[in-house]
Amino acid sequence: MGKTKVALVGTGHRGAGTWGRELLAQVGDVVEMVGLCDQNPLRLERARAAIGVDAPVFTDLGAMLRETRPDRLMVCSRDSAHDDHIVQALEAGVDAITEKPMTTTAEKCRRILAAEKRTGRRVDVTFNYRYAPTSQRIKQLLLDGAIGDVVSVDFHWYLDTKHGADYFRRWHAYRANSGSLFVHKATHHFDLLNWYLASEPEEVFARGELRHYGRKGPFRGPRCKTCPHAGECDFHFDVSADAWLTMLYEDPSREDGYVRDACVFREDIDIPDTMSAALRYRNGVQVSYSLNTFMPIEGHHLAFNGTKGRIEVRQYERQPWTVPPADEILLMRNFGAVEHIWVPQEHGGHWGGDPKMQAMLFRPGLPDPLGLRADARAGALAVLCGVAALDSIDSGRSVAVAPLLEG
Repeated sequence: MGKTKVALVGTGHRGAGTWGRELLAQVGDVVEMVGLCDQNPLRLERARAAIGVDAPVFTDLGAMLRETRPDRLMVCSRDSAHDDHIVQALEAGVDAITEKPMTTTAEKCRRILAAEKRTGRRVDVTFNYRYAPTSQRIKQLLLDGAIGDVVSVDFHWYLDTKHGADYFRRWHAYRANSGSLFVHKATHHFDLLNWYLASEPEEVFARGELRHYGRKGPFRGPRCKTCPHAGECDFHFDVSADAWLTMLYEDPSREDGYVRDACVFREDIDIPDTMSAALRYRNGVQVSYSLNTFMPIEGHHLAFNGTKGRIEVRQYERQPWTVPPADEILLMRNFGAVEHIWVPQEHGGHWGGDPKMQAMLFRPGLPDPLGLRADARAGALAVLCGVAALDSIDSGRSVAVAPLLEG
């Protein structure tokens, strides 16, 4: 068998990095990069050089699909464009692998699912958190019934002033592009919940506000590079200090005007930065979820409450206390001793999830007893949790998920 022919649309940080040079470093023996596509021709050339391939470059996706005839299209474009690129690939007879979120609205979810059914092709969604060793261990504990039937979940995610602020510098800061962080970021978390609980969300009630970024800021400028407040702004970002971002975005900004260091206090930012949601699942599980975007810690706290005990984990990347080279899962049984389960941390993005996911997607025949590989329905259900949450914020009412899926 020959190598799988892969084409890439979207050559920004994630595309050129994870699904470009890192993909070939991990599975280059079974993958061939046959084409790169982006609307920015200068970024295309920079990305091709960074990836280290001589594949042809295109600014038109249709032309790339026709001329390179890939087996799979890797979609790393702006979230709001995912549905167009996925459907175009499926209709060209090409399977699609898309970065999360699969898309940004309920209508676009339905469009992708209909195209997949109509064409008989497959869509994979890159929910890499499933693949992290600690996530897999928790899933196995739940499958084993370690705490009986799960009745409720506490799930709280914290983005620090480095990572969280970065979303407000970029295109993610607008609902039209990202669907808000309830879709772009929380899709990861909602998918984990759906996967852990082996159930589908029924109803969502949410609150969200813009409390810190955007118009709430004390001052603002056109971008960090030229900002008169650089010396007094805690969020000043020197893009020139990062050679990778400079290479992909600074000179290429002449082509499309997109800068990587836009002001986090822009007045037209229209997404919340402080969010919470209550979800109810078909199997009766109740979930309390929150997402905060300007914390001094980066990571999450997750706990499952069951009829026979509780599973709890705290997983942080950057924090003020010492991080051991392993994650600690606490398994607490009712009327029994506490078991401390240590899961060694692994190299690779997303706690080692990225390389494991790349192997699952491209190395044939790997077993998948935990159901790590996520399809388009999983992608849709995760997006629709976020869509329902945003609808709930806007309406002040709880929102049912099934009608969003069914249209």
